[in-house]
Amino acid sequence: MAIPKYDEIQFRALQLMLDGKARKAKEFIEPLAQVFKLSEEDLEKEYDSGNGFIFLDRITWALSYLNMAGVVTKPKRGLYQINEQGRLLASNEGKFRSYVSAKYKERLGTNQKQPHYGSDELPVSVEDMTPEESLYASYQGIKETIFQEIIETILSKSPKEFENIVVMLLQKMGYGGEIKDSGTVTQYTNDKGIDGVIREDVLGFGRVCIQAKKYATGNFIGRDELQKFAGALMQAQSNKGVFITTSDFTKNAYDFVRTLNANIRIILINGKELANYIFEYDLGMQTDKVIEIKRLDSDFWDNLQDDQIKEVQLQ
Repeated sequence: MAIPKYDEIQFRALQLMLDGKARKAKEFIEPLAQVFKLSEEDLEKEYDSGNGFIFLDRITWALSYLNMAGVVTKPKRGLYQINEQGRLLASNEGKFRSYVSAKYKERLGTNQKQPHYGSDELPVSVEDMTPEESLYASYQGIKETIFQEIIETILSKSPKEFENIVVMLLQKMGYGGEIKDSGTVTQYTNDKGIDGVIREDVLGFGRVCIQAKKYATGNFIGRDELQKFAGALMQAQSNKGVFITTSDFTKNAYDFVRTLNANIRIILINGKELANYIFEYDLGMQTDKVIEIKRLDSDFWDNLQDDQIKEVQLQ
């Protein structure tokens, strides 16, 4: 039997988790191989590029997308466990696929076409895309998975480490410039509402004050906390603040920041923006693969003399 695509693996993997155990991706290989009647030769097949075993890679992506869809959780890095939503869907493949498809649309954007690798339930087939559109859609899916992994990893670290991360990130983004030791994390027991400070000049006339909250997804930052932060900025005699969270802010919090007078400026960075900045500015990231897409240089080729004999034959 051919090695199943990642979306063909998803429902079977979800059913295997009904016993409630948390598993690593490698622990799905043997039971799923039995489900799909795969041979040892199938399990040992690798990508031509040498980037690992095909079946294990597809299992990993299946689990990542189940996690993105909210039907499994990751109690620890690299472990997957079914949740209540997953249990509700594990008995009906049709409902499962409709639910997961809707979640894909929601995360990637309702106008974003998505790659399709074998299931008629997904909204757009690869035949409807140009190769470039398919590649871009796949890349967007990979980014979403990495963003989620970034936030999950941060949530597993201590609040103090999160404060260190946000200071390092702002420095990576160019704040503090070439100033030595421009970023500092305040003392944990007496931070007075300021978790970190970035000095913008040598003498310290310009300072960016930071508040960092490591909150679980869905636990939003409200207006009250923004008001306290604004008060902390005034006490610190600073007019620039950045409030960063792994979750998000309420509408009232966003409204409060917009109504601040010109003497004080607070920038809000939610979890998705945080993950994107970490990704784009390569904080704790490493390049896995680089794909070059090349096109003919028309200026080069058009300047070469055409074959006159062939032109006559075509006429």
